[in-house]
Amino acid sequence: MASTSRRTSVFTESLIREMSRVAQKHGAINLSQGFPDCDPPAALVQAAKDAMDAGRHQYAVTWGAPELRGALARKLGRFTGQTVDPERELVVTCGATEAMMVAMMTVCDPRDRVGLFSPFYENYNADAILTGATAVHVPLHPPHYRFDPAELRTAFASGLKAFILCNPSNPCGRVFTRGELLQIAALAEEFDTFVITDEVYEHILFDGRTHVTFSTLPGMAERTLSCSSLSKTFSITGWRLGYIHAPAGIIAQARKVHDFLTVGAAAPLQHAVVTALEFPPEYYTGLAAEYQAQRDILLGYLDRIGLPYTRPEGAYFVMLDISSFGQTNDVEFAHWMAREIGVAPVPGSSFFPTPEHRYVRLNFAKKPATLHAAGERLLKLRRG
Repeated sequence: MASTSRRTSVFTESLIREMSRVAQKHGAINLSQGFPDCDPPAALVQAAKDAMDAGRHQYAVTWGAPELRGALARKLGRFTGQTVDPERELVVTCGATEAMMVAMMTVCDPRDRVGLFSPFYENYNADAILTGATAVHVPLHPPHYRFDPAELRTAFASGLKAFILCNPSNPCGRVFTRGELLQIAALAEEFDTFVITDEVYEHILFDGRTHVTFSTLPGMAERTLSCSSLSKTFSITGWRLGYIHAPAGIIAQARKVHDFLTVGAAAPLQHAVVTALEFPPEYYTGLAAEYQAQRDILLGYLDRIGLPYTRPEGAYFVMLDISSFGQTNDVEFAHWMAREIGVAPVPGSSFFPTPEHRYVRLNFAKKPATLHAAGERLLKLRRG
């Protein structure tokens, strides 16, 4: 019997999605997979109903409904100051997950080298494997998750075709400063490297921080593929709507890859989300304030437990240090937490290239009542 492809033997199914199934099995509160437990804005839900009532049931334009691309271009212009051509510089994808895969396949060939920070969102390693590229990991050093400029330079000098930048960072919650981003930009220019950005948490920032869109840095517009989604901003993770913004020449190639991967995102939902993209600035400030309050609820419980963690600067995850439990297998510990504590985390090892069992990741994109219920259960982790 013939065997399946070698590439499928070197990565596993998602531990994040697995832990959602584990949470359901044990009736645990799911703080693993990154989705909120609140409904989208009512106006957005109504817009989806209206789009379906209007008969928007067939394929949209493969690379995105014109109305959506126009709304995305206007929104990007408001927040970044860039002039975006909706006809030539955007492609709508099935979530940022597809956007990142399309971006990597657009700029990388088999055996190319792709750099990324570690810890990393687990999809990036799988994307590299499926593309046939080799991942080159640059550590973000805990507890503050800063990079060493010398280590970063070494990675770029090794011949990177592309570098993946998640900002704000999943899983560690780092928001890179403008100075740090300029260091990355200088290396990208020096070594002629594409930069693929994952900016899905761009509006979820805490303690007065601001998001710097990487493509707005000097010289970066021509070599950046900016990937994002509408999932986290509008609480519609199940709608699977994302996009890539890049120069016209790159987008022309990305559209071909996207076309043969998925054809297109759900047509009625593309039309519906135009409504959300026209929300006023107050929506985004309110979103950040709401998530900061939710962060502080969970961190308050973690402080009472006494386990070390890194305070998130953005996104909606916190890395919890469980090394004091003496565990040598964080996957088993995560299953134990779901079963015995009643809260399901993500094993931290899914975010590192080498064995690392000191961490679990918790998601605080939940209603205050959910977080308080989870916090009361987590208090059972107190030592002594």
